[in-house]
Amino acid sequence: MDKLKLETKNIADENFELLSKLFPNALTETIIGYDEDGKAIVDRAIDTDVLRQEIACTVVEGKEERYQFTWPDKKKAILNANAPISETLRPCREESVDFDTTKNLYIEGDNLDVLKLLQETYLGSIKMIYIDPPYNTGNDFVYDDDYSEEYEEYIDNSGQYDEVGNRLIKNMDSNGRFHTDWLNMLYPRIKIARNLLKDSGVMFISIDDHEQENLKKICDEIFGAKNFIAQLIWQQRKGGGNDSRFIAVDHEYVLVYAKSFINMELKWRIGQKEEYLKRYKEIDETGRYYWDTLVRNGLQSPIVVDIVAPDGTQMTINSQKSKETILAGLKDGTVRFTKTSNGWSLHHKVYMKSGQVLRSLLTDYGNNRSAADEISKLFGAVIFDYAKPSTLIKLLSTLCTSDNDIILDYFSGSASAAHAVMKLNSEDGGRRKFIMVQLPEEIDENSEAYKAGYHNICEIGKERIRRAGKKILEENPDAKDLDIGFRVLKLDSTNMKEVYYTPSETQQTLFDLYTDNIKPDRTPEDLLFQVMLDLGVLLSSKIEETEIAGKKVFNVADGFLIACFDDRITDEVVKAVAQRKPYYAVFRDSSMADDSVATNFEQIFVTYSPETIRKVL
Repeated sequence: MDKLKLETKNIADENFELLSKLFPNALTETIIGYDEDGKAIVDRAIDTDVLRQEIACTVVEGKEERYQFTWPDKKKAILNANAPISETLRPCREESVDFDTTKNLYIEGDNLDVLKLLQETYLGSIKMIYIDPPYNTGNDFVYDDDYSEEYEEYIDNSGQYDEVGNRLIKNMDSNGRFHTDWLNMLYPRIKIARNLLKDSGVMFISIDDHEQENLKKICDEIFGAKNFIAQLIWQQRKGGGNDSRFIAVDHEYVLVYAKSFINMELKWRIGQKEEYLKRYKEIDETGRYYWDTLVRNGLQSPIVVDIVAPDGTQMTINSQKSKETILAGLKDGTVRFTKTSNGWSLHHKVYMKSGQVLRSLLTDYGNNRSAADEISKLFGAVIFDYAKPSTLIKLLSTLCTSDNDIILDYFSGSASAAHAVMKLNSEDGGRRKFIMVQLPEEIDENSEAYKAGYHNICEIGKERIRRAGKKILEENPDAKDLDIGFRVLKLDSTNMKEVYYTPSETQQTLFDLYTDNIKPDRTPEDLLFQVMLDLGVLLSSKIEETEIAGKKVFNVADGFLIACFDDRITDEVVKAVAQRKPYYAVFRDSSMADDSVATNFEQIFVTYSPETIRKVL
């Protein structure tokens, strides 16, 4: 049996392996330092001269001038995105809704680590990502990813922190690293998020003027400028602003990027607005339509058509259609002559399409006031500032998602995106799933939210989903299959003791402390979710708990994974698992009842399910 790794991949290692396969002759070694004995420390390297010869184009390096966007610690931000972690996600049934049946996820924790954990399972699986990150206006909190600080320095610098190291710092505009800290925070999170998107996936990012320019530059770099779709302008407030010094700014932006432009759906459409529908007054067996003139004066390249009117008048017109098409239309009733005060004119039927193209200026899709009203109606008070209206995110979801697509928001705040997904599903019968990720940021004790009993943002987000789901069902009693639940998972340190990752460094005298390599406060279900993360099993998968010969056995995704973490496993348990023929079978290391069971283990699987991949932790 192979041992599970139980830590995320080192992306830099993977990239190096890919490069080494393409250009093995470019691999070399270089001295990066010396140890205390004066011995050279050698590390892998790429010979850029050889690489230049292989790719036969100009390679820019060193201080040569080139077009680029950079800032202090950019390299560190990239390394931060690639660095592996050994954290895990622990299930929390008591805070979930419909834990056993829902396909939605609510994840608490630093979104950088959460995104890394999701890479194995959700790589290339997310259809839409929407985020509303901190805007960096001079008084916002940004995530602090500098893990090299000493503890005392960390306490001094951190605005907030918790027992697992989630922390925020206040990014004041007086800070000399004002833009740098914001870019270092956001860059790795967008870089990893792109990997989660399907090839046809789309990312929407809300932003204001303070960092719009910088955000677009890093997105151009991460996604490629050719995958930029649009910069939407959202009217985020109506009225007010008379106290502004120069201009009352009423808008924010939504940047839109495709994972791969060439793999996008051909057209995006939204439902027609009422004023649009009014134009199509007439109906026939084909659909709604109106009559529009075929004559077009002043066209640069008109189609000149000679045609005879009903009274025999010879007409020469500049037309949108060819003479053959006009004659065919006159025959089937889609074109007609119309008598006007100036003589005869030609009109043709223009049918209403299934939808209309979205305009980049968003004026009717909610604003700050409607977002506040939305929360107030759910909670009886405005307990969250600067939330985005669910109507805005529902609009974006309408453009590019359908049926079983997954929507991710890793700066989820009050969970407007979850609200939007449930609302859209109730309207069109879709089965979209959401994944919300939010740091449990503490709430000011003087705020309305704290007075209402909420101590961190996650508590508000989860309660909003509960209340919004209930309200949507009340308003749509026919939507009985609507998934308004969510499975709560919380970021935490690994379930395994340190010896699991560094067995060779464990002192012989300490072996008694490590008779069990699992931390004492962790449950079998905790272990199961770390295994699911490691093996790439969807975290929303159905989980059934059964008992075999007195041992607890987990059946995940209808037999795809079967796991048992109990001690003293017998031949009977091993045989029962093997007979179910799972794709993966996972047990604890040294959990067999005796040497005989350990000896028989492989033979049992060879007999009943040789294709099953066996793993231990």
